[in-house]
Amino acid sequence: MTKPKQDQLDTHLLRVLHTLLSERSVTRAAIKLGQSQPAVSNTLKRLREITGDAILVRSKNGMTVTLRGEELFVLAKQGLQIIDSIANPPPLFVPASTQRVFNLGAPDYLSVLLIPAIIEKIRTQAPHASLVVHALNAGFDYVAALENGTLDCVIGNWPDLPAHLHLTQLFEDEVVCMIHQNHPVVKHGLSLKHYVEMEHLAPSPYTLGHRNIIDNALTALGLKRKIHMTIPYFGMVPQILAKTDLIFTTSRSFALQCAKDWPIAVLPVPLAIPKMQFFMLWHERVHAAAEVQWLRRIVAEAATAVVAV
Repeated sequence: MTKPKQDQLDTHLLRVLHTLLSERSVTRAAIKLGQSQPAVSNTLKRLREITGDAILVRSKNGMTVTLRGEELFVLAKQGLQIIDSIANPPPLFVPASTQRVFNLGAPDYLSVLLIPAIIEKIRTQAPHASLVVHALNAGFDYVAALENGTLDCVIGNWPDLPAHLHLTQLFEDEVVCMIHQNHPVVKHGLSLKHYVEMEHLAPSPYTLGHRNIIDNALTALGLKRKIHMTIPYFGMVPQILAKTDLIFTTSRSFALQCAKDWPIAVLPVPLAIPKMQFFMLWHERVHAAAEVQWLRRIVAEAATAVVAV
């Protein structure tokens, strides 16, 4: 059974084809390839049979490439480049010269400290690179986004982590309360009774079925807080607290940053709550990719710097 024409081509034939069309001479091609002239002539004959074209024809001044031969020269060059790319390791990743677009998934509340720190490091080390931060919310399937390449990695805190993803813990943060600095509990103290009876401001969950550690701790005591207002953006929190008597429970780093610029007091939570654990997740498809390894290192370094503040 005769092989299809495309199956008769191999890397050797492709290199001879490219060299013949480049040199436009069987003799010069043979010298460049380190082969005998008869061997190259036989290969040219075989290439003519496969392509159905003369490829090179005699002319007044030697050999001339046919119209189809000119097309084959471009295709042979592209084919050899593809083969070389497959056979050889990728070029070294150089942050200073890369123009890659990185895609990072993160919940809104990390925009205050961590995301700016990440952007600062990328701008310093890879000034030509771009970063797209994708906001995590209940309607965004970050696991699928990691699998299909929409995201390079995601950061956040989850009660349950997908078992098939790679992960590293970035940092831990205490849970605290934020409230207007003139609220009576700031002076008299925030008891558990006050905490449960007060009206709370809360963020929208960024994963479906997400139950946070605050409500889990209250449920274990048979208690439930009164969530009076729910918002999707953490950037609104200090403005709302500055104008209301609502209380907001969040991470210590976020609360302290807001308290620098707003009339907000930061108080301990009046019940035992585990620290918030922040992770970075990524898929096996980019685990060995040098550029994504670099991005993960940038995120980890930025997280370390944020914790130290």
